[in-house]
Amino acid sequence: MYGTVMLGKTHASMDQLLALTREWAEAKGRKAGYVDQRILHCADGRIAVAVRFESKESYLKLADDPNQDSWWTQTMRPLLDEDPTWVDGEWFEA
Repeated sequence: MYGTVMLGKTHASMDQLLALTREWAEAKGRKAGYVDQRILHCADGRIAVAVRFESKESYLKLADDPNQDSWWTQTMRPLLDEDPTWVDGEWFEA
């Protein structure tokens, strides 16, 4: 399994973040090899979003999709206070 962790800070509510990510999962994610995600939302607005995909190939294909870039730029990025940090890699069960 492969995926990413996004670290950032948001002014959005958890309800807003969950609604948007659930909409994305249903509309795009399930077809793109998306497996699941978790959001850690701290009281000060910091967030860590962990997203897993079936494979590195499915993750990179989605990352290179212009429609995904448009969704990110127009829908999710405006909810962040600054550009996030991304950490990509292979997931292992502990």
